[in-house]
Amino acid sequence: MAKAPARDPFRCTECGWSTTKWVGRCGECQAWGSVEESAGLTPRKVTLLPGAVAAPATPIGEINLAAAQSRSSGVAELDRTLGGGLVPGGVLLLAGEPGVGKSTLLLTVAAESARSGLTSLYLTGEESAAQVRLRAERLKAIDPSLWLAAETDLAALISHVDRVQPDLLIIDSIQTIASSALDSSPGSITQVREVANTAIRIAKERGITVILVGHVTKDGSIAGPRLLEHLVDVVLNFEGDRHSRLRLIRAVKNRFGATDEVGCFDLHDGGITGVADPTGLFTTRHAEPVPGTCLTVALEGRRALVAEIQALVGVEKDRDYGNARRVTSGLDSSRCAMTLAVLELRAGVNLAGRDAYVATVGGMKLVEPSVDLALALAVASAAVNLALPPDLIAIGEVGLAGEIRRVNGLQQRAQEAYRLGFKKAILPAGSEVKVPGMDIVEVHRLAQALEKVKLLPNNQK
Repeated sequence: MAKAPARDPFRCTECGWSTTKWVGRCGECQAWGSVEESAGLTPRKVTLLPGAVAAPATPIGEINLAAAQSRSSGVAELDRTLGGGLVPGGVLLLAGEPGVGKSTLLLTVAAESARSGLTSLYLTGEESAAQVRLRAERLKAIDPSLWLAAETDLAALISHVDRVQPDLLIIDSIQTIASSALDSSPGSITQVREVANTAIRIAKERGITVILVGHVTKDGSIAGPRLLEHLVDVVLNFEGDRHSRLRLIRAVKNRFGATDEVGCFDLHDGGITGVADPTGLFTTRHAEPVPGTCLTVALEGRRALVAEIQALVGVEKDRDYGNARRVTSGLDSSRCAMTLAVLELRAGVNLAGRDAYVATVGGMKLVEPSVDLALALAVASAAVNLALPPDLIAIGEVGLAGEIRRVNGLQQRAQEAYRLGFKKAILPAGSEVKVPGMDIVEVHRLAQALEKVKLLPNNQK
């Protein structure tokens, strides 16, 4: 009689891949530190018996929707990102780099929820209660319905929830909470998974909104098992440049709404406030036109934002100085180099041996192809030292053959630019954009766009 094959003693907790010996990295999903020893080596037969149910099955049309209605968080820009607000029983994961303002934002949310009549419980595992109170004084986030506790033990966390009975529970952060029933250290894959499962169980059984703060790794991904993002209902990324006051919050996953909205915040000494119209943060008001600047309209989710691209082109160097430098800030360096090559070879703008520095204003990151045309016009303006009209915007993707391609949302972009006072737009041919009062110029090629703004070199006219 043949023996039943034994299971491999080591298994990946992320994807289930198994191996005969321990390895540091999973051979299937490439996750580090996820391979653990299985509890048993041979499978045993299990007889499934009917058990008790939490609630009987109900026809879907008879389910009461009142328990899942969203309520405002008290922060309008966060409500915009979530698609309405916080949902009772929902679990949110907010991740971001250190110092970006996660704790500041959530303390503000907890205080605003408390002022609206809800009970909020803020559990911190990274600071003492006195440190959080000090920040709350600065943010004016003091309210009798806002409870605070410094705790790192999972069992004690449950005791705090039982005592306070909150409507909103904030855990800052999930990597600092650990269960004493497990031998692993806080922040390990096993601990993060156990804390997340407990938080989800609390949220679903008691109808509490739970917000978890998550750390990120060096490459920007959320620390811990990938399973964490699958378990929660909403995953939010909090982004921002350390040297800029602007902060953006994006929904990567949202079971209760869309993921194409972006919330804008201003982080300052007095706290964090939502910015309903952040266009002024990404543009500069010049007293007179300056060569090397061009404005465009970028789409962040459903929101159209006017952004400014600035360029500086140096004088031509002697060949002994080596290759010219290409420096970018806030733009994709590879795409910038490609656009400059097209500008030189297809439109005749002399950039050989000349340093080129290109940057955005306000720390905004522009990575979509729609900013190619504005980038090319800004560099050409700097190269010939002629300023573009101050009421001009340019939108379009530049191809390697020098053609201008259409991008999505052109009508919305042009309308937003006109609302902010821009009277002229250079768009790709065939856009069919109609904005009363705006002079729209459609172009097929990059050289044609330069000719329309009188930047075309003499040898190309």
